[in-house]
Amino acid sequence: MLRRDLLRLSLALPLAGAGFPALATDGWRRYRLTVVAEPPAQGPLKLWLPLPAETPWQKVESTTWQVEAPTVAVQRDGTYGAQALYAAWPDTSSGRRAELVFVVATRDRQGPAGEAGDLARYLAPTPTMPTDGLVKARADEITAGRSGDVARARAIYDWIVENCFRDPKVKGCGNGDIRFMLESGNLGGKCADINALFVGLARASGIPAREVFGIRAADSRQFKSLGKAGDISRAQHCRAEFYAAGQGWIPVDPADVRKAVLEENLPLADPKIAALREALFGSWEMNWVAFNSARDFVLPPGPADAPINYFMYPEGMTPRGALDGMDPDGFRYRITSEAV
Repeated sequence: MLRRDLLRLSLALPLAGAGFPALATDGWRRYRLTVVAEPPAQGPLKLWLPLPAETPWQKVESTTWQVEAPTVAVQRDGTYGAQALYAAWPDTSSGRRAELVFVVATRDRQGPAGEAGDLARYLAPTPTMPTDGLVKARADEITAGRSGDVARARAIYDWIVENCFRDPKVKGCGNGDIRFMLESGNLGGKCADINALFVGLARASGIPAREVFGIRAADSRQFKSLGKAGDISRAQHCRAEFYAAGQGWIPVDPADVRKAVLEENLPLADPKIAALREALFGSWEMNWVAFNSARDFVLPPGPADAPINYFMYPEGMTPRGALDGMDPDGFRYRITSEAV
């Protein structure tokens, strides 16, 4: 049995919110998330559990784990900095149980925040997110006549809110195949589809943008459908942000606008949805925990494993292939959240 505490690191950078709709806020809120995984594989097994990120609006206060495995370590991706609790079992091992507990503090995010970082990375295409061809053509069409990063990003955001829809039949959070969405004309999907489309169109317009992958951890003050507490095994949620020159990273979430339209059974023109649409261009209610912005990468320690689209769910690899992280029952994991 291995147990270890990670160093607490606090980033207390100020949040600038001038010009963006305000969210009511009660300061920092703390959540304890517990992940218990007992994968059914009998042969060799590798397991990765996503760890929370440190940001100006999220602090990781403690991280502990109990894992009976010959190999257990915190691994960090060299490209995006995504962190995972990694465990590996050889063919003859047993007791395949991993328990991860972390406490995070979050505060509602309002307006631009954060340092620029490597903007070139967030302008580049990835295998599942092209920025040429139809993606570029559609981005140029949407942003025609707009000047400035914020105005062009707003045009993309509004186009997505007005043209995309949430498809409840899509498995998990979707796969973010924006080329298929545009070529087929089927603009339905879930958060990893709709917000990936925002990111891809923004990058094609020369605006640095990225998804932020995470999980809902508490009830929402905005709409019931935008929160989840207790058993959050199926509450993964992807958001997005773009970088405006001279300002910083600005949060958006067009996917949650469409989620509220569907699950609250309200039209897009309803005043409550209109208010949410304004709020989610420039702010996030932080009843949600962020993991990373990694896209199309090989989980560390790699490089023998196949690349994954994004890292938002537990991941498992066996000689027969990958376990399905979007199926917590088949994977045999459970994630719970409680306020502390």
